Amino acid sequence: MSEQINKVTKSDLNKVFWRMQLLNVTNNFQSMQAIGFLSSFAPVLERLYSDKPKELKVKAMKRHLEFFNSHVNADALILGITAAIEETTEEDQKETVTGIKTGLMGPLAGIGDSILKFTWLPICGSIGAALALNGSVLGPILMFLLYNSVNVAIKYYGIHLGYVKGMEMIEGAGGNILQRLSNMANVVGLMVIGALIASVVQVNVVAEISAGDNVIAFQEMFDKVMPGLFSILTTFVVYKILKKTNGKHAPVLIVSIMALSIILTMLGILG
Repeated sequence: MSEQINKVTKSDLNKVFWRMQLLNVTNNFQSMQAIGFLSSFAPVLERLYSDKPKELKVKAMKRHLEFFNSHVNADALILGITAAIEETTEEDQKETVTGIKTGLMGPLAGIGDSILKFTWLPICGSIGAALALNGSVLGPILMFLLYNSVNVAIKYYGIHLGYVKGMEMIEGAGGNILQRLSNMANVVGLMVIGALIASVVQVNVVAEISAGDNVIAFQEMFDKVMPGLFSILTTFVVYKILKKTNGKHAPVLIVSIMALSIILTMLGILG
């Protein structure tokens, strides 16, 4: 555990809050919110690594450029918790930071979507639309104010609450808390990644082999043995390539996958 407790200041957390207003601007299919997360988190890293070698700071920045995606309001809580863990861990414990981020992003994304995106936003929209249909200019204005009063408050207090509760949890739960959190986060993270692979990576093989009156459909045959086999194989190959090249050729890989998919579809192998 680090000896420098509460090195991150309220001012640093406020800077994180202002920066995270643009967190989704750099959202992309390679790392999703990772660039925005690092940009928002920069004040914390500046504080924690101000008196440390530049190499450690660079390593920390690369650590936060790994794949990350959650609900933008839930990101506030994760940013606060991550700040607490970054501050209280030694350099040989930093895998805990990535593990906990990965474990939190899925469950909190579900909460953020269900409460804000699918509940509060429609309520605000309904109120604003009702006024607008009656010819009142207050409709869109009221919708904007109602939604953002909750949106901004959750982001601001989420960052500060995440940091405070993260500190309390780490300081008061004993020396094994980081290992336990890391193990739990890794398990949840693997579940989230597995669900993403099964639901997002779609590989449909339509090629068939005819032997007399019998027709063997590859997709149907493999689905009976292991559903989603082609999806996980594709993900594994892409992961190995990215790991071997340190992600340097990700854009080329994306274009190559698109081209290969088009060619295999034209040949009647994929559908």
